[in-house]
Amino acid sequence: MSPTDCDTVVDRIRASTRGRHQDLEGTPFSVAMLAGTLPLDRYVDQLAAYRRVLEALEGELSRATDPCVTSVWSADLVKLPCIDRDLMHFAEDGVFPASTAAAPADALAREIRAAAASDPPALLGFLYVLEGSTLGGAILRRYVAEAYGLPDTDGVTYYASGDRECWARFTARLNAALPGPGEEDRVLAAAGRAYHHVAAISVALSTGLVDAP
Repeated sequence: MSPTDCDTVVDRIRASTRGRHQDLEGTPFSVAMLAGTLPLDRYVDQLAAYRRVLEALEGELSRATDPCVTSVWSADLVKLPCIDRDLMHFAEDGVFPASTAAAPADALAREIRAAAASDPPALLGFLYVLEGSTLGGAILRRYVAEAYGLPDTDGVTYYASGDRECWARFTARLNAALPGPGEEDRVLAAAGRAYHHVAAISVALSTGLVDAP
């Protein structure tokens, strides 16, 4: 898609990653989650994989000094404590992650750290994808809670963290942060790479679920 005068960077990211998002929803992991047939340990594995990614991303964002990054990143976007709370909940019940998706999660974490060192504004592309996933998580939350009999937010704190008002503030800051097409293109490319890695995580989590409805 060629940028036009009325395209924002958020519009461009959304348009360029729409197909990747649809592909992600079609993985056996995602299908099984919606069907309520996803094994609990596989859900916990996803939380553990995302923890590896968010530890890298939120750490780099909090240390960044680039003005593009600092004008977008804020404390209300922090999600790591939510995942820690969920993992602790399951650990208390004796359910621990099996690191099914550790390798692709670590690959994404490495790319995030490399971007922080060489092109800090690109971190915003990774942030867009991870933050956006919590909006979908807010919808999936009820499927997860029902499948595993989870009351309130026990075990679904991360999935419950999506907030449309917070998302609107984030995207408004992102649209205002980048000074020109060059920076926008780099953020766009980073978002594409983030989706590539998130898809790899979902594929790893889909192992053995090929017959999921």
